[in-house]
Amino acid sequence: MADPKGFLKKTREVAERRPVEERVRDWNEVYPGSAGRALLPIITEQAGRCMDCGIPFCHNGCPLGNLIPEWNDLVWRDDWEDAIERLHATNNFPEFTGRLCPAPCETACVLGINQPAVTIKNVEVAIADKAWESGFVRPEPPEWLSGRTVAVIGSGPAGLAAAQQLTRAGHTVAVYERADKVGGLMRYGIPEFKMEKKYLDRRLEQMRREGTVFRAGVDVGADLTAERLRDRYDAVVLAMGSTVARDLTVPGRELGGIHQAMEFLPQANRSALGESVEGQITAAGKDVVIIGGGDTGADCLGTSIRQGARSVTQLEIMPEPPTDRPGGQPWPTYPMVFRVSSAHEEGGERVYAASTQEFLGDDDGNVAALRIVEVRFEDGRLVELEGTEREIPAQLVLFAMGFVGPERAGLVDQLGVDLDERGNVARDDSYMSSVPGVFVAGDAGRGQSLIVWAIAEGRAAAAAVDAYLTGSTTLPAPIKPTERPLVV
Repeated sequence: MADPKGFLKKTREVAERRPVEERVRDWNEVYPGSAGRALLPIITEQAGRCMDCGIPFCHNGCPLGNLIPEWNDLVWRDDWEDAIERLHATNNFPEFTGRLCPAPCETACVLGINQPAVTIKNVEVAIADKAWESGFVRPEPPEWLSGRTVAVIGSGPAGLAAAQQLTRAGHTVAVYERADKVGGLMRYGIPEFKMEKKYLDRRLEQMRREGTVFRAGVDVGADLTAERLRDRYDAVVLAMGSTVARDLTVPGRELGGIHQAMEFLPQANRSALGESVEGQITAAGKDVVIIGGGDTGADCLGTSIRQGARSVTQLEIMPEPPTDRPGGQPWPTYPMVFRVSSAHEEGGERVYAASTQEFLGDDDGNVAALRIVEVRFEDGRLVELEGTEREIPAQLVLFAMGFVGPERAGLVDQLGVDLDERGNVARDDSYMSSVPGVFVAGDAGRGQSLIVWAIAEGRAAAAAVDAYLTGSTTLPAPIKPTERPLVV
């Protein structure tokens, strides 16, 4: 155990973000220096609040099964090298999850029953950043090569986790990415102020030194057919994510200035990184309306503010959640409560229980306003409230309503894999699709989910691929596709 009386002596403290007026003028991370470094002055005391519970529910809260009490104790003892070893035992990329995960482990923390939970996410990213700065993170190339080849399609967290595990197991792995640079959603979907791409690039360099090969700018299914892919590789892992965006078909949808978030954010990220973007969608000087109240909507909010939007309104069809845990979502479940991201601190208006009825246009065929109406749920039905209609000015509308599955045209259709009832690639408990030798991990099989789920599935799929190729495996398999932990 760390400090036996730590949870009694200290209350929860989190890393302080840079002042709003400073950070909205640049694209750097919202934390000074780095997310991990921002917590270092108080990290020992915060790690010491961990009670090393007899049944650590935080393990169940994390799909990766992170050994949280162990590395909390090691941080408290100032043993950073062993702390990163225990963190890497379950998580290939703690510098990603420590920045991007919503921390379901913290809502499962036993201390959280009647006190503020341990700052698990902050401790995690502090370990990762400290380890990189101290030279504790090194390439881990395999001791021998199996002679087997694996293609991983998609370079998001699921694909990268699968690739790193399989490379370390001795297989020759190539990761295919249709974008011009590797990283998937983390490269161009996540704004720089949430995770600077230098953290992604240094991990990719580690993987290259271990032997993983990256092939960016290759659209598998178009540039490389499924038939040629199967001929070239002994196994294939589909990790291309859930990229078909949910749309909103109401009158006026055809007007100019209405875009999906994943049209807007990648361009903004490229621009923030100094790349030239022709015909960029920009929020500068505009009234922006974001439809969708989740993390992607918050990313659009922070990006719009930095681009100089005149106003930003974020719409959510669900009612405003409570600030405290609802009675129907007891500990250790992950509760639907009111949360404030760094982007929400920076400005904009959040409107709940609102539905879009129509997009209104100007004389040039561009969107000028939205007509919305207040709604409520009655007996499971969405009911519009008469007399609550109003208009919101908007010259830019962004859809951030989630995704409905992987793209079928191209690789999925060519492979002939079965789909489940939700349109995702169906798989068995070994992550294999209906086509032998073709496996699927992450959002492509699970549907839109969290980064920790993606990494967990990538690791588990790698173990299944290793067993398929060699007859057995020593790789860890943290979770089966059908598993649904209590807290997520």
